[in-house]
Amino acid sequence: MVETVDKPKNLSNPRRAFVKKTGKKLVRKIAAFQSRQSIVPDTPKIDNSYFPFLSEFTDNWKTIQGEAKEVLKFREAIPGFQEISPDQYRLAKEQNWKTFVLFGFGERLEKNASLAPKTAEILERVPNLQTAMFSILAPGYHIPAHKGVTKGILRSHIGLIIPKDREKCRIRVDDTITAWKEGEIFVFDDTFEHEVWNDTDEERVILLFDFDRPMKFWGRFLNKTFLQIMKLTAFYQDPKKNLQTAEDRLEAAIRQADANMEAMSDPAERRK
Repeated sequence: MVETVDKPKNLSNPRRAFVKKTGKKLVRKIAAFQSRQSIVPDTPKIDNSYFPFLSEFTDNWKTIQGEAKEVLKFREAIPGFQEISPDQYRLAKEQNWKTFVLFGFGERLEKNASLAPKTAEILERVPNLQTAMFSILAPGYHIPAHKGVTKGILRSHIGLIIPKDREKCRIRVDDTITAWKEGEIFVFDDTFEHEVWNDTDEERVILLFDFDRPMKFWGRFLNKTFLQIMKLTAFYQDPKKNLQTAEDRLEAAIRQADANMEAMSDPAERRK
């Protein structure tokens, strides 16, 4: 039996579909130019030695892990990826892939960042950071094969909470398969086809962040222009609004939890 996925109503707009189709063609042409402008290898995975700033993440991964664990205390209020970015409805279903966003489209989410201050501080020092989040993958979930939008951005993963049978929790980028490991970091180009499996009965948590590909002047100029244009579209505007809603929802959940704890510690409240 073939599983069908219903498209959200707000994604059925013909204008939006036209923009998406036209944008994909344009992106392919831009990617070829960005590839020639790149000053790091245009390969599915790229050696960490090209990015000296990564060492601060591995040096502090235990602290980052600790902050992720604190955030996970409120996992019920953390949104599914498709709630933030409706265009990703094919990749994220129900609450199987949750995302706690710290930076979105180059902007720091202050409320979320305050819950992971050391992580946010380290992320601030990533050159041309675009997006950063704790990515939380449910047991048994598979993210289908897909490709990213632009070759002008690279992606990094660092393992924080990884299932014991880690070889069954992995990502394929092109024809390279990598199993996450706690405290280990790697960089890849997500315009190559990639997919993810968590074939275990445990949750997987990583820190995922995107930053600009190091390129020559005209490559950087084109990338900046492309991202500015993207910010005018619904593909940026919708997630931006949804991130604000998600931040507010989490803040409300934390306030309620604090109020509950206060009531439990107050003898007068317990007698009521």
